Amino acid sequence: MANGFDPRATAAPHTATAAGREGVAFDAGLRSHMLSVYNYMASAVLLTGLIAYGAAATGIAQQIFYGGGLLKYVVLFAPLIMVFVLAARLGRMTTGGLQAFYWSFAAMMGLSMSIIPLLYSGTSIAATFFATSAAFVSLSLWGYTTKKDLSGLGTFLIMGLVGLIIAMVVNLFLRSDTMSLVISAIGVLLFAGLTAYDTQKIKSIYFQVAGSDMLGKAAILGALTLYLDFINMFQFLLSFMGSRD
Repeated sequence: MANGFDPRATAAPHTATAAGREGVAFDAGLRSHMLSVYNYMASAVLLTGLIAYGAAATGIAQQIFYGGGLLKYVVLFAPLIMVFVLAARLGRMTTGGLQAFYWSFAAMMGLSMSIIPLLYSGTSIAATFFATSAAFVSLSLWGYTTKKDLSGLGTFLIMGLVGLIIAMVVNLFLRSDTMSLVISAIGVLLFAGLTAYDTQKIKSIYFQVAGSDMLGKAAILGALTLYLDFINMFQFLLSFMGSRD
């Protein structure tokens, strides 16, 4: 696997014992970094789920999405706007500021997804969540352990994602059920592939920033990437597994 800048490849020669200790320390640092990424990601998914169900249970979601007015569009498009804000301000953000953004984004995603409990049964949502979790864990583990360079796959997946977005916009006007199913199927496959690709990329980035003050930011950004992979795969899969109330 191409790991970008790997400090082990450029380090000066050491004795076998010293090199062994260095390798153990480096591997321990990588495991700690990945654990931090997964903890951030899992906590954000939990926060999103709690807010989504809380808003639905208290009637807030009904007021937002069925109460009329522009509020529902603000809630639905707020996460997308926040992504553009992050892209514009990332270089000036501190690690603390990026953490605040991350949790705010997860909370807003929860509010925008609070319509889901109003549309689908709790049983089908739970089944889809566990199916997505199992797929995510398997794919991310493969992306972490595989020796195959997935960078070429990543280029193909990004191009597919752009095409998917265009198809979704077109279907807003066509309102075709068949096209919706095709879009959902492609979406599941794309984000399944992106889960493996992004996991490998997060591992590769660690080799570039290990030992620097960028490591904290890298963990949060990696978690955000995997969080979006999980959330999108869940929503597309729900189109197949979800049963309407």
